[in-house]
Formats: sequence, C-alpha cells, structure tokens
Amino acid sequence: MSSPVLTAVAWPYANGPRHIGHVSGIGVPSDVFSRYQRMAGNRVLMVSGSDEHGTPILVQAEKEGLTPQQTVDKYHRVIAEGLQGLGVTYDLYTRTTTGNHAAVVQQIFLALHRNGYVIPKTTTGAISPSTGRTLPDRYVEGTCPICGYDARVATSATTAATSSTPRS
Repeated sequence: MSSPVLTAVAWPYANGPRHIGHVSGIGVPSDVFSRYQRMAGNRVLMVSGSDEHGTPILVQAEKEGLTPQQTVDKYHRVIAEGLQGLGVTYDLYTRTTTGNHAAVVQQIFLALHRNGYVIPKTTTGAISPSTGRTLPDRYVEGTCPICGYDARVATSATTAATSSTPRS
C-alpha cells in the first residue's frame, strides 16, 4: 500500500555557494530518505528552496557590493545547480520570494494566529543612529548604554588568543 510522504527540507540561505553543510546537513540525508521511501513504493514529495531573507543575505551583499536581491539571485542559482550536480532529486526547489511561498506562509501564519499560537507583543531592539535601520544581533558591538549588556566585546584573554601578532 502506497503512502504519501512529505520530505520538507531545511531552506539554506542564498548567501554563498554550496558548501559541506548543504551537502551533509540537508542535501544528501533528505535525498537518501526520499529515495528509500520511493523504493518502498511510497509517493514522495521532496521540497525545499533558497531562503532569501535574513541577516546572512545582507552581510554577504555588503561584502560583495551587491544589493540583497542581486545576492540571492546569484546564489540561488549556484546552490540549486550545485545540489542538482550532486544528484539530489528535489521535486520542487524554489525560493522564499515566490508568490506561492508567500501565500502558503501566510495561510500557515493566519491559522496559527486564529488558533491562539501567535500573540502580539512589543519588544525593544537596536537601531543605528546614523541610518535609522534596525540592527540584527551580528551588527551590534559594544556595551549597551541602557542595560549594560556587552555585545560581542572581546575580553583580554580572547583578544590575546585571536591576535595575529606573534608573542615571544
């Protein structure tokens, strides 16, 4: 008897070429599982795609002097072709910027909200005084003047361990 099997694979950030994490963490294990399920006679749908949102995209775009959209356009293709070149057999490898993806995510979010699993809440966050842009955690360094938290501040032991200056 054939059963439907959904293999919903993690979505890698489209911020660089395929790497060992894509291969060993998502590509090969999900492909092996899906191939086994198909061999067992099940109807398999293996889906994933490039995550085109998030801080890693912005960081890479700034490094390369590209817009975030140019960055994801470049690396989505590179990652998809790389996984395909390894023989990974997605039924659908898409992008988080497609209309279908947006519609499905909205349906899930609204269902969660209707059922009381999403609760509106106000939080505080870091904002760049020079740009007015909100700052993801990897952009925040130093001591917070409000709460005193040290974000990404190196201690003397860390500084000594990571210094490129040879010590005698």
